[in-house]
Amino acid sequence: MSETILNIGFDDTDSPKGMCTTYLAYKIVDLLKDEKVEFLDFPRLVRFNPNIPWKTRGNGAVGIKIKTNNPKIIKQKIFKMLKRYSDTKNGANPGLVFYEGDVIPESFSKFSKMALWKLIKRGSAKKLLQKHNIDFYYQGNGQGLIGALGAIGYSFDDHTMELLSYRKKSKFGSKRSLSESSVKEMQEKTFPLTFNSYDNKKNHVMIAPRGPDPVFYGIRGEDPDTLIDASKMIKSNEKPQGYMLFKSNQGTGAHLENELDVNSLRPYHSGTITGIVSSNPIMNLGGHVTFSLKSNKKEITCAIYKPTGITNHGMNLIIGDVIKVGGGIRKASKNYSRVLNVEFLEILELKRIEKKSNPRCNDCNKQMKSKGKSQGFECIRCGKKEKNKVIIEIPRKLKKEMYLPILSAHRHLTRPAQRQRIQNTKSQFKDSRPWFFVFNN
Repeated sequence: MSETILNIGFDDTDSPKGMCTTYLAYKIVDLLKDEKVEFLDFPRLVRFNPNIPWKTRGNGAVGIKIKTNNPKIIKQKIFKMLKRYSDTKNGANPGLVFYEGDVIPESFSKFSKMALWKLIKRGSAKKLLQKHNIDFYYQGNGQGLIGALGAIGYSFDDHTMELLSYRKKSKFGSKRSLSESSVKEMQEKTFPLTFNSYDNKKNHVMIAPRGPDPVFYGIRGEDPDTLIDASKMIKSNEKPQGYMLFKSNQGTGAHLENELDVNSLRPYHSGTITGIVSSNPIMNLGGHVTFSLKSNKKEITCAIYKPTGITNHGMNLIIGDVIKVGGGIRKASKNYSRVLNVEFLEILELKRIEKKSNPRCNDCNKQMKSKGKSQGFECIRCGKKEKNKVIIEIPRKLKKEMYLPILSAHRHLTRPAQRQRIQNTKSQFKDSRPWFFVFNN
C-alpha cells in the first residue's frame, strides 16, 4: 500500500479543572508507536496570541506529522482519543484537523501567523477547512479548530524545545513535590541552553505548573540532548509516568513581531509600537505605572504592571524619550480607555536633561562660588574667575537597552534575555533518539 503523510492538529482539550492538550499528544504518540507509523518530526507545541481573554492555559495547540499506509484507521483511533481525553464537561471546546500531504498550503501558514497576534473568528477556520475539503471535527463552540489548523500551518523561523514530564493518573490533582535545589542546580549547569527554570529573584521554581493537569514539569531549552540530561538532574519523591519532547515557538517572542498601527488598533491584538513618550509616568494604586506614547500623530496609554518588576524603569521615562514597547491591547471599558499592556520596554533614544550650574575650577576641581548678582564666579581656593554659569547634563537612570520582566512574569512566548540574538532553525529530529519515553511501573 502507498504511504500517506498525515498532519494532525488538535487544540482546546483542557479546562481549568483538568486535562491538557499536550497530554493528549503524549497518549496519541504512545498509541501510534504500536501502529507501525513513521514519525517525521517532533510533536509541535505552538503557542498562539496570549492576549485572548478566553484562552486556556498557555493558549497552546499541538501538531503531529507522520507517515502511514493506513490513514483512515489512524484518523479513527485519534478521533476516539480526542473524545476520551477532552474535558468537555468542564468547558473544553476541542478541535481536530487532518491534512494529508507534505506541502502545507500557504493559506494555512498565513492563518497560523495571524493567530499569533490577532483575534481570529471560529468561522474563519471552518471556511478555510471546508474550502480545502479537509477532514475535521469539533465539539462545543468550535474554538479548538483555530489552534488545530494553526498548529499544522505554523512555520518555524525560530524554535525552542520543551521536555514535558507527565504524572501517573493516581497523582492528578495532588500537590507536586520537586526538589527546589535540584531545579536551581540544573539551571546553573545547563545555562544558557535551558531557560526560565528557576527565578533566583523570587526563589521560585518555574518548571512545575500548579493546576490539576497531568503535567509534572516542563523544561525549556535549545536542543533535545540538553533537555534529556537536564531532566535527569531533577529530584523528586514522585515517579513520573513518562516524558515527551516538543518542538515549540516558546521563548521566541513570535507574537510581538508585528508592528501595530496606533490608528487602527483592535482589542486583544499583540505587537509592538514605537513612539515618543508624551506624558510623564504616573504611579497608580497598586503600584502600576501608566504613561502616554505618541505614534503616527496619535496617542495610546501604556500600562506597566507591578508584577513585571520593570515599573521603576517606566517611572524613569520623561516626555520626549523615544521607546519601543511590546504587548497586548486591552479592550476599552466604561471606566478605562484602550490600553497597551506592556510586556517589554526598549529605550531607543533618551532625551537630555540639562541644568545651569556654577562652573568648576579646572585647577582645583572645586565648584566656584558666586560673587553676587551679575558679578561672576570665583574659586575660593585659588581665586580663578569665570563670568557665566555652565550647562551640565543630568545622568539618566535609564540606558539605551531592552528591559524585560522578571522571569516569573514571563509569558510562554516571551523571548528571554539569553535568546535575544539567537535564532534556532536547525532540524534535529531523529526517531532513534529517546524523544518519547514511558517509565516502567
